[in-house]
Amino acid sequence: METTASVSETTAPATLGSRVDDDGELTRLHPNYKTTLRIGAALTALPFLIGALILEGALAANDANPMPYGVIIGVVVFLALIFIIRVPSRRWAARGYQISDDRLRVVRGILWRSDTVVPFGRVQHIDVDQGPLDRAFDIATLTLHTAGSHNASVHLPGLGLQLANDMREEIRAHIKRESM
Repeated sequence: METTASVSETTAPATLGSRVDDDGELTRLHPNYKTTLRIGAALTALPFLIGALILEGALAANDANPMPYGVIIGVVVFLALIFIIRVPSRRWAARGYQISDDRLRVVRGILWRSDTVVPFGRVQHIDVDQGPLDRAFDIATLTLHTAGSHNASVHLPGLGLQLANDMREEIRAHIKRESM
């Protein structure tokens, strides 16, 4: 699958004062974000693995079982490994952002690509959120709430906590300067 923008290898943000190039390099999210995606995928796959074990046990107790033991578990484990290892890597690689002196660009999506540009003049308030996994891995989600109804909130997950706080303060300072 070809993407419209490449993601740079660095996790350092573009500095404010630079211009956003809609076809330019995107800044990658924090590497710990990939780990939290994998943990979430593993927790999602766990009930399917347990269900496969129960089904294998029920079929093994049945004398008329046409399949050898382990076929169902083997398939479910294989699919779970793909879901836990490959999918989070692809999701992490498909996300990125650019920040300039007047806007934030957020790109995401594997099958359905989304490229959202948020002008700082439209931002009403900014949140930095952390869930339990985020706190454990020192990452956060920056959420920009904008005026309007369509895409009124833009989420940028997977930022280092300090970077998310710094970005919030830079955007807040820009809004304060613009309103004066």
